[in-house]
Amino acid sequence: MSHTAADTEPAQPPPADDHAFFGQPRGLMTLSGLEVWERFSFLGMQAILVLYFADTVAHGGMGMEAGTAASVSAAYGTLVYLVSVAGGWLADRILGSYRAVLYGGILIACGHYAMAVPTDAMTWVGLGLISAGTGLLKPNVATMVGKLYRTDDERRDAGFALYYMGINIGAFLGPLITGWLGDHASWHWGFSAAAFGMTLGLIQYVVGRRHLAGRKHAAEYALAPGPMRRAVLLIAVGAVVVAAVATALALAGWLTMDRFVDVLTLISVIAPVVYFVVMFRSPRVTPEERGRLRPYVVLFLASVVFNFILFQAYSTMMLLASTNARTEIFGFHFPASWYASALGAFEVLLAPVVAAVWARMGPRQPHASNKIAIGVILGGLSFLLMVLPTSGHASDTYKMAAWWIVGSYLLLGLGDILLETSGMSATTKLAPKAFASQTMALWFLSLALANGIQAQIVKLYGEVSNPAYFGVNGAVAVAAGVAVIAAAPWLKRTMHPVH
Repeated sequence: MSHTAADTEPAQPPPADDHAFFGQPRGLMTLSGLEVWERFSFLGMQAILVLYFADTVAHGGMGMEAGTAASVSAAYGTLVYLVSVAGGWLADRILGSYRAVLYGGILIACGHYAMAVPTDAMTWVGLGLISAGTGLLKPNVATMVGKLYRTDDERRDAGFALYYMGINIGAFLGPLITGWLGDHASWHWGFSAAAFGMTLGLIQYVVGRRHLAGRKHAAEYALAPGPMRRAVLLIAVGAVVVAAVATALALAGWLTMDRFVDVLTLISVIAPVVYFVVMFRSPRVTPEERGRLRPYVVLFLASVVFNFILFQAYSTMMLLASTNARTEIFGFHFPASWYASALGAFEVLLAPVVAAVWARMGPRQPHASNKIAIGVILGGLSFLLMVLPTSGHASDTYKMAAWWIVGSYLLLGLGDILLETSGMSATTKLAPKAFASQTMALWFLSLALANGIQAQIVKLYGEVSNPAYFGVNGAVAVAAGVAVIAAAPWLKRTMHPVH
């Protein structure tokens, strides 16, 4: 196999004097641009997915019950984050980060184009392709951002802040476009917009590839040729066997949608349990590192509780907005899916405010565990807030003011900023050195578990009253956050060096 200069370039960050993008390396513009369009397509599609599932067949939907639609949507999220664990390994051992992101983006675009075809079969094909593509792309883009900087580069934190702002810009814009098309044209036109956005992201990624540090075809920790061939063969054969078995079971009537959702939930529970057992028992983990794993389990569970609430911003909250919320503000009418854009908007606006507050407080700012706990409590309060406008109605035909949904998303967005930034930082610092390269896998497993639990709980949506549904779930989240605060003295002692 021939190699070009680009194939053999050293995996070194660009020169320190590369300040072409707001004082940051040029490569950050390429990767941030990719994430803008990836989040545009992913969250733009997700904002209308549950509405498409629940809409009547006559209106171009799939005619599912509300609880079933939310459950299937959550199962899709579970699959995305479970595949992301494998995506990080594939990049490290076989593909390399650049190719993993490229191939992932291509699969995502193909998936959205498939969903633009107005048939049920192509919807499932599209969701499968998007799951596989996101699993390849999502865990590896952040890794490539880190490679743009030398270890001692003081611009690193500011660079990641710009990168995450790009994510939230995409989260804001996506539902606006896909939601408008889904409301005024058809759901499949909305999916087409997501496909177009991902295509734009891929084009600017390939065009700007020369600015990416260490872009080469080889994986950073590549397997030897023999083991690599065996791994590729095993993956290919395994995929074919799983697809064949799943098809046979589906044709036999055993693998129903409900059972598929249940299987994904079971895997999402088993996977992190196995992961933690392996780490606790590994001889490569020192007693000191094992001691830091115990508080991390608490933070891991806190992340699960919060994200269980957060992910419902695109499922039960969308269903509630579509049936029981006014879609008018100051005389302007908008699609119900536009509420999802409020979450991205609040995170764009609040992130620099929160960062400024922490910088001003300096050493007086709350411990990382308390930041995470406050985030969980805010998530719970966002659901408890919904008890007020959904209570005391004689029928289900009431319409609440738009500000109730917006206020809920404000609390949720602030909670997300507090938890995600502190949680990711704690994950990288508390993970044992022997598992340092797999810290993203741990984080994605918490997101998979949150979605897996959601896939079961949301089945109750529509079966119990809305005040009971949002009240109980919100109260559980608040209680979990209070429990983490109560454990703060122990967490502070055992989480060193996290402050």
